[in-house]
Parts: sequence; structure tokens; C-alpha cells
Amino acid sequence: MLGKFAWKPILKSINDRETSIVDALNQATLARKEMETLKEDNERVIREAKIERDAILKEAREIRDRIVGEAKDAAKSEGDKMIDAAKQTINAEKNAAMADIKSQIGVLSVNIAESILKQKLDNSEAQNELVQNYLNKSNLN
Repeated sequence: MLGKFAWKPILKSINDRETSIVDALNQATLARKEMETLKEDNERVIREAKIERDAILKEAREIRDRIVGEAKDAAKSEGDKMIDAAKQTINAEKNAAMADIKSQIGVLSVNIAESILKQKLDNSEAQNELVQNYLNKSNLN
């Protein structure tokens, strides 16, 4: 009687249980494969992100170096312009001072000659004394 009434439901129950275990194992295998695929995708995304990060950093360094180089070039150019302008100013002031000195020497020479002619000095010792006195009186600064 056990074989007639209980055996078939027991076998069916065992078969159902076996089928559910096999299905669970298959699902676990699929889940494991899916996890491995996700892990590989995640690692690939991380590698790509690192490559992109490195490229961005490299580009940022290149931009920084270019900007710094341009700033240095601009500063050097501006400094050279300032030095050239200062040299031109110095030369202009030097030329003006030389012209002023030449003018003063000319005026002084004319005044000395005029004094000599006015006094109609005959001897050279008196002329030298007159020139020396005039130079002492004049302010050559």
C-alpha cells in the first residue's frame, strides 16, 4: 500500500526537489557568470577612466606650460622694451647735456675773446691772467 499510494508522491516530490536544486544551481552559475561579466566591465570602465584622467592631466600640464611660457616671453619682451626705452632716454639726456656743455663753452669762449679784445692786451701774460680770472669767476657747474 505504501508503494501504491505514497511511493509516487514521494518520487514526484524527490524529482521536483531535484529539479529545483538543478535550477538553483543553474541560476547560481548564471549569476556567477553575470557577476564575472559585470566585474570585467567594471575593470574595463576603471581602466578607461584612468586613461582618460591621464590624458586630461597631460593636456592640463601642456596648457599650463604653454601659458607659463607665453607669460615668460611676454615679460621678457616687455622688459626688453623698457630697457630699450631707458637707453634711448639716457642717450637723449646725454646728447642734450653735451649740447648744453658745447653751448656754454661757446658762450664762454666768446666772452673771453670779447674781454681780450676790449682790453687790447699786448702781452700774453696779461691775457693768460685775464682768462684765469674769468674762469675763476665763471661757474662751470
